[in-house]
Amino acid sequence: MARKPNLVYILADDMGYGDLSCLNPDCAFETPHFDEIARRGVAFTDAHATSAVCTPSRYGILTGRYNWRSRLKSEVVGGYSQPLIEPGRTTVASLLRRAGYKTAAVGKWHLGMDFAKGPNFTEALDYGACPDVDYSKPIGSSPITNGFDYYYGISGSLDMPPYIYIENDRFTALPDHVTKGTGKGFFREGPTAPDFVHEEVLDHLTDKALEVITAHKDEPFFLYFALPAPHTPILPAPQFRGKSHTNEYGDFVLHCDDVVGRVRNKLEELGLTENTILVYTSDNGCSPMANYAELLAAGHNPSYIFRGTKADIYEGGHRVPLLIQWPAEMPQGKTCDRVVCLCDLMATMADYLGLELGEAEGVDSVSNLSLWKDPAGPEVREDLVHQSIDGSLSIRKGNYKLEMCPGSGGWSDPKPGEEDPDAPRFQLYDLRQDVRERQNVILDHLDVAKELRARLKEHVRRGRSTPGPVQQNNGEAVWSTVRWLEEPDDTYETELGGPYVYL
Repeated sequence: MARKPNLVYILADDMGYGDLSCLNPDCAFETPHFDEIARRGVAFTDAHATSAVCTPSRYGILTGRYNWRSRLKSEVVGGYSQPLIEPGRTTVASLLRRAGYKTAAVGKWHLGMDFAKGPNFTEALDYGACPDVDYSKPIGSSPITNGFDYYYGISGSLDMPPYIYIENDRFTALPDHVTKGTGKGFFREGPTAPDFVHEEVLDHLTDKALEVITAHKDEPFFLYFALPAPHTPILPAPQFRGKSHTNEYGDFVLHCDDVVGRVRNKLEELGLTENTILVYTSDNGCSPMANYAELLAAGHNPSYIFRGTKADIYEGGHRVPLLIQWPAEMPQGKTCDRVVCLCDLMATMADYLGLELGEAEGVDSVSNLSLWKDPAGPEVREDLVHQSIDGSLSIRKGNYKLEMCPGSGGWSDPKPGEEDPDAPRFQLYDLRQDVRERQNVILDHLDVAKELRARLKEHVRRGRSTPGPVQQNNGEAVWSTVRWLEEPDDTYETELGGPYVYL
């Protein structure tokens, strides 16, 4: 093998499938840099995060393991939360470092860290600021504990304190004031370092990412560049305000597009484009904080034709843009409509590099390498599991998707607890006929629903969805939203808007 390919993985925060003009023919604005990756690579149109919210989908990307196997069964962690990735868990970074790569992470972590906490520390409600933290002390379980040689970024989302940059395992400054944002520029009140300005964070992190690329231009490297945008606070730089002709969110998407352009230009300048795998994707769908009503009035739908938004079990929650460019190995200007998942990165890179995954490594990761080479090739996944913010699960196999909740499981209607009491307890959609998820066909296909439920139960109980020895899930075995897991198949009954039927 010649020099191993570099891997630059750019992860947007809360960007919808419909926000890229190369994927959405009705997009209200042009995204030239996203579109150029698609022109020079492959656009995946049926790509999914493992979850519809930030923390769990990032866990899936980096570990190749479904997030609901971790201790986190719903919601997300905060800026002060304990580490989510289990000690010793293999990540994509530690795998690639094993293969001789230099590894770096820049941007939003949002997987928990271990700050120096005093006896009066308590985790605040709603991910707010927490008392009794010593910002002068080293940080435990930072990204450099999880396979990265270098890290620069922020502990949580840009709307979660503390607002202090972290380099490797240290805060770069001590907080000296408190800040708070409102409206689309919302961020929670919290301690802020003197050099931390929310409006400047995206470009500052981009500068750091470009420094990493330059520093490692002569050796194989993996850069995990996790943007804090277009998540709240929605703060596009002045030169992008009004440019989308939609609202501030659309302008922020164009700011992200410009960031990608800066990364592409740096790779070109250093002669690295040909042998660099450049990935652009998002951790989940667009948030309602973008103000869908304003965007729709301007002719733009961040969710494209899909139902729901960030947090939902519906496609708009977890179907994400995925563009991959690798001129040395991948075809150009192609589209792939096969089902893939962001947690497949680990198995795909291991496959290409000839690395054997251990029994507990990448237990839900499936190699997409054959689709990278031939986007029209056969499906690589037998099925795929998703999760909404309240912990509800769904399973997709072929055309059918079974959702183990009666509503969105998230922020769209019907919200958890507000569903029609006469509606079926679960939902089944035929995505080939109804990709917009409007017609629940579970009463017409109980045999399909029963098969999918049994398959999902098996994936949960085996601790993995790929071939190999049984593994253990972390945390409690039973989620409040999946009581169906412990109900025996032969006696389980559910009311599906009418007579009791077996499922």
